[in-house]
Amino acid sequence: MQIIPAIDLIGGKCVRLTQGDFSRQKTYHEDPLEVAKMFEDAGITRLHLVDLDGARQKHIVNHKILEKIALKTKLIVDFGGGLQSDEDLKIAFSSGAAMITGGSIAIRNRAMFLEWLSEYGPEKIILGADAKDGNVAVSGWQDVTAVPVLPFIQSYLQEGVQQVICTDIAKDGAMAGPSFELYNTLTSACNGLKLIASGGVTTLEDLEKLREQELHGAIIGKAIYEESIQLRDLERFF
Repeated sequence: MQIIPAIDLIGGKCVRLTQGDFSRQKTYHEDPLEVAKMFEDAGITRLHLVDLDGARQKHIVNHKILEKIALKTKLIVDFGGGLQSDEDLKIAFSSGAAMITGGSIAIRNRAMFLEWLSEYGPEKIILGADAKDGNVAVSGWQDVTAVPVLPFIQSYLQEGVQQVICTDIAKDGAMAGPSFELYNTLTSACNGLKLIASGGVTTLEDLEKLREQELHGAIIGKAIYEESIQLRDLERFF
């Protein structure tokens, strides 16, 4: 199971929201590059970088920070947030993203997302399927759709998607554990799914349980910043 720390960006700073609420924002570091280097020094190889400004403004915003991290570390960067056009996608890849995550675009413009998948392949295009009360949420989780998350994922698996990042929004930043039941439902119903859990990871025991569920990866954010999980203790998962 891949261990994937997250850096969420607002105003060029490393922040965390609680349950996607922009009014419940806490800044953890002024320099995201320094945080990325800290992860790399701990043996981490992959980073989930989220442009929250981009998610709200519906176009890529913090690509210069992506570029810095890609140039000055060897981290494999998965970038998401605000990717709504072919131009956004080109900027992300030219700025050093190894992979991108598309969530809102996969709901609002299925044809474009499928074009990306066809052109770049499932190794580079990840489906973002964030859930609130069982339905997909988009635009930095500000809008909840009427689309149930399970058939949404299944429809894209049929088109060749392999990796899916799924956040149960109610769990995100709440430090109350991941949505084990949701992930079990998704993996049981979707053969071949490379599911990456996101939201709620608080303890090493949470990670052990996710590994027992045979998830492809686990994204960790607030637990690292609040030090309920120490970077040195993650070595057992590498």
